[in-house]
Amino acid sequence: MNISLMIICAALSYLLGSISFARVVTYWWTSGKDISEHEIPVDGTPEKYRVTSIGANSAASLLGPKAGMTVSILDIFKVFLPTLFFKLYFPEQPEFALIAAVAGLIGHVWPIYYRFHGGSGFSAIMGGLLVIDWLAVLVAPIMGLLLGMIVFRNMIVASLSWLWLLIPWFWWRTNGDLSYILFAITLNLLFLLAMLPEYQTALKYKKEGKYIEYGLGNLRSNPMGRGMLKIAKFFRVKIK
Repeated sequence: MNISLMIICAALSYLLGSISFARVVTYWWTSGKDISEHEIPVDGTPEKYRVTSIGANSAASLLGPKAGMTVSILDIFKVFLPTLFFKLYFPEQPEFALIAAVAGLIGHVWPIYYRFHGGSGFSAIMGGLLVIDWLAVLVAPIMGLLLGMIVFRNMIVASLSWLWLLIPWFWWRTNGDLSYILFAITLNLLFLLAMLPEYQTALKYKKEGKYIEYGLGNLRSNPMGRGMLKIAKFFRVKIK
């Protein structure tokens, strides 16, 4: 693999991924409001905390589902397009597409234009996966949801296990191709790092005995979270 081309691929994908559409859409729709100052209520208390991840969910929490969907689609495409370009331009070297997908995610999570404060990366991950293996976008979230709701009966597992499942998925789909397995592992590690601020906030409220209130407030603040609560209610799964 040409090292110079690899660096160019990573740099271009990172710079495009660094565009924070949650900020752009919020600024445009509200005539100048800064979404990073938005606060989420702690359920059943007068407390609020400032959003830690700047992405589609925070936009939906502030402006509603239409804005959240708009941001999500734009975040998907900002990673989808460079990944698709490098896949088509280097059809015999799939590593370029994998690098583009990872670099786009890094840009989304740590955007250079916004002091490296971005989102958690769900939509950005989806953007890369749509090019690399679109079937994973359909299968992994469904399997993860069922695993969490039916087997573990845990909301966190239901929300995140689809990412963990990408590792065995790519092992199976590619007959053990190390590049794709490392790609899946990298996605998980980057997402874990991206979520550290949220974990720290959750730990703070857990120490204060308000973990359930924090979790409910977080979920009820955006359409996706409310949807997860409805699914959890159907399966009789409680926040733990």
